[in-house]
Amino acid sequence: MNWPPIIIAAAVAIFLGGFGGLMTPIGDWYRNLRKPALQPPNWLFGPAWTIILGLAAWSAVVAWEAAPGPAARTTVVILFATNAVFHALWSPLFFRLRRPDWALIEVVFLWASLVALVVGLWPISQQASLLIMPYLLWVSFASWLNSAIVRLNRPFA
Repeated sequence: MNWPPIIIAAAVAIFLGGFGGLMTPIGDWYRNLRKPALQPPNWLFGPAWTIILGLAAWSAVVAWEAAPGPAARTTVVILFATNAVFHALWSPLFFRLRRPDWALIEVVFLWASLVALVVGLWPISQQASLLIMPYLLWVSFASWLNSAIVRLNRPFA
């Protein structure tokens, strides 16, 4: 078992989950927003992100191990690093700055980074690519939620 990729992938997933949690205060501002009928309960988001980030970490390790050489490993790192940056940006925009409208713009880049992961990992490892699909599906749904919150509550200042 090659421990360094496992440790790095797990550490990044834990960091992103922890950072996202710290950047997501559920206070009066959020509670008072009008939300769509399909809004999941707040308690669901923590477990969902834990599973999704765990699958992403697993995907990163699988892709790293399957990469046929240094160029493919560089691709894996770039794809996951790009996604990590866009993942980390969303919660501060939405919750800390209280700008769901800005978060809606940013989520397009997060979603695109996930499409890039699915497509870019496919030739390296189909399993790694498929492990990203729940993340892509969740962010697709979250994008719709973000859009609905913007529509129901705008303008933001």
